[in-house]
Amino acid sequence: MADRISTIERKTGETDIKLTLNLDGSGNSNVDTGIGFLDHMLKSFAKHGYFDLDVTVKGDLYVDSHHSIEDTGIVLGKAIKEAVGDKTGIKRYGSFIMPMDETLIVSAVDLSGRPYYVSDIELTVPRVGYFDTEMFKEFFYAVSYAAEMNLHFKQLSGSNNHHIIEAAFKAFANALSIAVSKDPRLGDGLLSTKGAL
Repeated sequence: MADRISTIERKTGETDIKLTLNLDGSGNSNVDTGIGFLDHMLKSFAKHGYFDLDVTVKGDLYVDSHHSIEDTGIVLGKAIKEAVGDKTGIKRYGSFIMPMDETLIVSAVDLSGRPYYVSDIELTVPRVGYFDTEMFKEFFYAVSYAAEMNLHFKQLSGSNNHHIIEAAFKAFANALSIAVSKDPRLGDGLLSTKGAL
């Protein structure tokens, strides 16, 4: 199997980001975004999806966290799309239910080539650490559109905002890991009646 590794660099007047993603890794990560809670979430994403992830972000945090978080989502989404490649042989769909104490989060993905984001995650505090909670939606919206995937979150329970966000990142990691995994029954084919994804 060819290496499914992507390195994406994106530099704007607001952020300078370099990210390398290996879909067939072992959960190793080196992450420095300047936002401690985002670092924690991306490390959890890597560990629970068995992805290798290296991320460096230099952003205008003197303004706020918005540009750094959203742009990291864009770059991660682009890396997912590039690393998946032509999608031959992959399961395409993945879903996972993640428990974390009082919290239960469902994530489902479809690597369809059609971006769509749906979430009913309810966050009740403005920040967790230096992570603005309104950026949860912006991050995953950016991931879904840059990766051209359907991405859904459903919150079945949860009251602690840290737990809710972390469970969502871990659920997404597991769902994506399933979706990008190879199904030997497909061989070099695609899981689509259209013959294209």
